Amino acid sequence: MKLLFLAAVTTILSLQTVAQNAGKPRELKKTITLKMARTVDDDMPGTRGGSVVWHPVQKKYYAAMAGNVGYPLSVFDASGKRISNDEHSTGEDVRGLWYNPLTKTIEGNAYGSFGWFTYKLGKNGMVEEVKTLFEGLNQPSEQCVGAYNAAKKQVLFLYGSMVYAYRRDSAIESNNVMIHWGRTKADGVSEDEDETEEPENHNRTTIVYTGMPGAELGFLNFMDMQIELYNIKDGFLTRTLKLPADAIAEATFNFSYTNGTFWLFDMTNREWTGYK
Repeated sequence: MKLLFLAAVTTILSLQTVAQNAGKPRELKKTITLKMARTVDDDMPGTRGGSVVWHPVQKKYYAAMAGNVGYPLSVFDASGKRISNDEHSTGEDVRGLWYNPLTKTIEGNAYGSFGWFTYKLGKNGMVEEVKTLFEGLNQPSEQCVGAYNAAKKQVLFLYGSMVYAYRRDSAIESNNVMIHWGRTKADGVSEDEDETEEPENHNRTTIVYTGMPGAELGFLNFMDMQIELYNIKDGFLTRTLKLPADAIAEATFNFSYTNGTFWLFDMTNREWTGYK
């Protein structure tokens, strides 16, 4: 009986801690910017940012515009200096990019039925070839921006209020979790939740995977100017990160996470800004 009482107290304290962490946002600070190649007056500049990924072996950032095989894929050194030329392009209609530590390559998902792909890099770190991993619509909708859970070897996608996980080795859907927008475990499930309904205040195309225990899934709340982290096991909110007042937050695309940094894309200035 004593053990059961202690377990109950521990559970209550744990729920209170989660609620406190979620309710007291930590302030994020700008740390780095990545200026994309080309201007709006150039040919095939692109408009929306697709994804940013850090290659830990190359020690380089790779940032892609979403929307066309001819749009820029800019490569930057660790300080944020662009080292690729203006002509360096995605070679795919990119949506999401991620680093796969098992294959030591950058992989990604493309628009709709264009499938998943991987980049073959040259000695200088530039893309030499794009190889298809899986053809077809291996995601819940055409515009989904994929993120990678290396621990489970799964590619994650947000669609409606559900996070869908697909096995990396087969592109087969494996398991899902519903996101309880803005609600902690102490709040519980809302009566009017609908897994097919798109979130009103959150970026609806993009999910990020942080790898932080209990706060693995990240979403951009563009109305409240904050990034919210949710538990991958139950879909409840566990942490809130407040963005600076001058940050640019969008309802679709333009959001990413890599190298311990959250990224937002400014479509006017054509640059990614990293926050920690």
